[in-house]
Amino acid sequence: MALPRIAPYPLPGWNDLPANRVDWRPDPRRAVLLVHDMQNHFLAPFGAGDPPLTGLVANIGLLRDACARLGVPVVYSAQPGGQSGERRGLLQDFWGPGVPGGAGSEIVADLLPAERDILLVKRRYSAFHGTGLAGRMRAMGRDQIIVCGVYAHIGCLLTACDAFMRDIQPFLVADAVADFSPEHHVMAVAYAADRCAVTTLTDGLLREWDLLPGAEADGEA
Repeated sequence: MALPRIAPYPLPGWNDLPANRVDWRPDPRRAVLLVHDMQNHFLAPFGAGDPPLTGLVANIGLLRDACARLGVPVVYSAQPGGQSGERRGLLQDFWGPGVPGGAGSEIVADLLPAERDILLVKRRYSAFHGTGLAGRMRAMGRDQIIVCGVYAHIGCLLTACDAFMRDIQPFLVADAVADFSPEHHVMAVAYAADRCAVTTLTDGLLREWDLLPGAEADGEA
C-alpha cells in the first residue's frame, strides 16, 4: 500500500498530446489555477533532480507566476497528515495511513503558497469533494479550472472529471502533472482529452495569455 518508487521519465511534448474534443480557451477572467497535492510525501517517490519532478516543479512555478501577474486565483490542495483510519475511509484500504504529520504534509519548498493564495484541506481524490472549492469559485465568478500537480491519473484526473460534471471547464496541463509511470501519465491525459477536459502544455497556456518567458504582457486577457 506504500507509494511506488517512480523511475525517471520525460514529460510529454506537443507531439505526445492527444487531440482535444472541445476547443475551450483558458480565460484569465474565468479561470482558477489548482496546484494539486504538491506535498513532500507525494513527491518523495520521484528521484530528486530527475524528470519528471524537475520539469513538474518548474512548470507549475511558471503557471503560478503567470496567474499572479494576471490576477488569476491560485488554489492549493493538501491532504492533512496523521489522519485516523476512520477519517480516511476507503482510502485506507487502497493506500494505508496516507500522509504522515510533520514535513511530509508540507507543500514542496519551491512552490509554497503566497499569502494571497487559497489552501484547501482535501481528504479524497477530487479537490472538490468536501473542500468548498465549487462554492469559492462561484463566489469569485470563476468557471474554469487549470489543473496541475500529482498524481495525474488519480486526483488530477478525478478533479478534472468532477469539474466537468459541475459545468466547470477543466484544463489539464500535461507537462505540469506527473504520475507513477509514463503509461499512467499517458492514460490520464488521453482520458481527459477524450472525456472531460482540454489538454495543453505550459508554454501553450503562457502563449495563450501572451506570457511566454521573455514576452511582454500588458496584464489584460
